[in-house]
Amino acid sequence: MTVGAGITVSDGNLVVLGNSILSDVHDNIVITPAAGDSLINGGFIGVQSDGVGSRRVFPVGKLQGLRFMCSFRFKMWWMTQRMGSCGQDIPIETQFLIVEGQNGSHFGEGSEDGAGLSALYIVFLPILEGDFRAVLQGNDNDELEICLESGDPAVDGFEGTHLVLVAAGSNPFDVITNAVKTVEKHLQTFSHREKKKMPDMLNWFGWCTWDAFYTDVTAEGVRQGLESFEKGGMPPKFVIIDDGWQSVGMDPTGIEFIADNTANFASRLTQIKENHKFQKNGKEGHRAEDPAMGLGHVVAEIKEKHYLKYVYVWHAITGYWGGVRPGIYESKMAYPISSPGVNSNEPCDALRSITTNGLGLVNPEKVFSFYNELHSYLASAGIDGVKVDVQNILETLGAGHGGRVKLAQKYHKALEASISRNFPDNGIISCMSHNTDSLYSAKRSAVIRASDDFWPRDPASHTIHIASVAYNTIFLGEFMQPDWDMFHSLHPMAEYHGAARAVGGCAIYVSDKPGHHDFNLLKKLVLSDGSILRAKLPGRPTRDCLFSDPARDGRSLLKIWNLNDFSGVVGVFNCQGAGWCRVGKKNLIHDEQPGTITGVIRAKDVDYLPRVADDEWNGDAIVYSHLGGEVVYLPKNASIPITIKSREYEVFTVVPVKTLSNGAAFAPIGLLKMFNSGGAIKELKYELERNATVGMKVRGSGTFGIYSSSRPKRIAVVDTEEMKFEYEEGSGLTTIELRTPEEEMYLWDITIEL
Repeated sequence: MTVGAGITVSDGNLVVLGNSILSDVHDNIVITPAAGDSLINGGFIGVQSDGVGSRRVFPVGKLQGLRFMCSFRFKMWWMTQRMGSCGQDIPIETQFLIVEGQNGSHFGEGSEDGAGLSALYIVFLPILEGDFRAVLQGNDNDELEICLESGDPAVDGFEGTHLVLVAAGSNPFDVITNAVKTVEKHLQTFSHREKKKMPDMLNWFGWCTWDAFYTDVTAEGVRQGLESFEKGGMPPKFVIIDDGWQSVGMDPTGIEFIADNTANFASRLTQIKENHKFQKNGKEGHRAEDPAMGLGHVVAEIKEKHYLKYVYVWHAITGYWGGVRPGIYESKMAYPISSPGVNSNEPCDALRSITTNGLGLVNPEKVFSFYNELHSYLASAGIDGVKVDVQNILETLGAGHGGRVKLAQKYHKALEASISRNFPDNGIISCMSHNTDSLYSAKRSAVIRASDDFWPRDPASHTIHIASVAYNTIFLGEFMQPDWDMFHSLHPMAEYHGAARAVGGCAIYVSDKPGHHDFNLLKKLVLSDGSILRAKLPGRPTRDCLFSDPARDGRSLLKIWNLNDFSGVVGVFNCQGAGWCRVGKKNLIHDEQPGTITGVIRAKDVDYLPRVADDEWNGDAIVYSHLGGEVVYLPKNASIPITIKSREYEVFTVVPVKTLSNGAAFAPIGLLKMFNSGGAIKELKYELERNATVGMKVRGSGTFGIYSSSRPKRIAVVDTEEMKFEYEEGSGLTTIELRTPEEEMYLWDITIEL
């Protein structure tokens, strides 16, 4: 018998808190207790072996008859989700696995308060050990396997004692958080999201140039885009100048590969400064060395003219897709070698081109100098941050550098040091970075793109995008704030994407072409001052969605929950009909006409709602539907049915009910025309000065709603200005109209007497 805290291997079974999770466990599997005080029930799975080989696969034991959800890499750069109930359902390159341990995990169904049925969730986190990286996979015998690899044939010695952390508990979100924090303490190579500085650009509306121009972006195009938004009364407060601004070129012997989006993966960075398109009076083939004629003049102009707060630019972690031209920063040619796991999943044109043409890899010992020179130049030009793309390419370049883990750690340490020195607001968005080499090496980076791209012209991609981000966030959200990517405000699926981002807790930015906007939609996301009502946490699937498949099973809705300061929000999406096909190795529509689906909404869908209610909360809540415009009083443990058509959505604001001293029931809802209504309420105080009085501080303008079981006696704004209000006797919905404030981030002071 080997023992961890609450976890044992006994009689050939992996037993977690008395429940057998894996059977027929191999004799060479050992459990080591997890040190530290952040996790009570946990231990590390290791193997006893000869400890030799740059890539080894170790069977652990059989997983059968238990539901699971996992996050795996379906291509080099990105993860997506899969659900199953046996070991052979676990795909290769699985980086996160959560298993439902026993009956009763169905969210406390079958008992009045949920206490009679004890849920159990078991999390498996394959981690880094020395110069090796572990991932999970299944085999045809339903065995869970550990795949361990270094990425360098010369790096072939390992201990194998701490390969996978196993943790367990009754709340899945707490278990995951505690598990990642335990790994943080064990590895000491990364930091949990809660410790990181979030860049302020997350709180403002933005525009990215990518879909608007692709690599044909110019300074004039940026100006036109900003002017187009301004004409519609919705100017962005941050801009991301995506791929297309850098000085790049192909080798004379290079094989051109231009993607559909016009990026040439065969090009390399030729110098750190901008190309002629971003120079004043620039001409192709000529460049002005005067800094005043460069990128700085563009940034200064657009910041001053359009009141931009932040400008970010794009670059690859290796400089450009093909790296840096050899000879600069001791760059040398390297040829990517993908792991067998990645090779067996979806093929990638970018990787194929880079493998064919090679990549100019900056000497890892000199890469800080490269980043610092690049970023200090950008900072001097007024740039506030960078979107750092193509990060996972490093895992293919470990040979000769001590392996993939060592190379990733050197690059990320240098990158974060340069960001810290040059962009004090922690201005970095990590992209194409869904491998644990990167995640477990990120001490400072706080924002991560959470799924494959928004593909405006791929009808299969939209429901897949929403589901993938939500499930990836279960894991990624422990490391950084997931970024849901840009979308188009004028698009058949624009509202669907917009609603998802409103509950995602993420930045909200679009990639509209000039003149192609839906400002009515944007007004549901963005306040008049350009700020957004960003929820407090990474948006994740509700507990009862964890093990259902809302993309493929034909019967499940996807519900995504989040918190505001005093309420919760739940987005409900019908994502059925399309998914990543394990046979075709690509996104496919498997049901051309998926049906309407019915589910339920309940207050406990917002898992942490008690954290924003007061200590006397009895569990009753008000639920407001954004599209339906209905207010429903929901007693504790009650639910309401919700029916959603294919590729449609609804957003619910969920507010704990407060019973005041005069017996009146009260709940503040928020700005009714915004997707995330409750995000507008920043302060809430009950009966501080006198009985049956509520004080609030509120952001934004438009129709503001509350629930009150009795008609308010008086509503005043800023103490003296008594407001007219409407009161619906049947529903208790009370509304006032807030005018547009003159000051940025203004807080209305509202007093309600009941």
